[in-house]
Amino acid sequence: MNNNSPIEPQANNPLHGVKLADIMIHLVEYFGWKELSMRIDINCFKSNPTINSSLKFLRREQWARDKVERLYLQVISGKAKRT
Repeated sequence: MNNNSPIEPQANNPLHGVKLADIMIHLVEYFGWKELSMRIDINCFKSNPTINSSLKFLRREQWARDKVERLYLQVISGKAKRT
């Protein structure tokens, strides 16, 4: 493998190329803030939630981002249903 070869796409990574902001918008539209905060117990989803404040927190805290990404994958695969 030489260093001049183009980077291969990440075919097995469903999150490749998906922005965190797009994930948050999708989850908020799908669940709403109230249900999202019940599914993922994060204060920024409960107290005066906004996309921007959530993004700020999720970019700092990898554990929280992991939970959000996991829920997003469940939603797009059809495994997570609204209550």
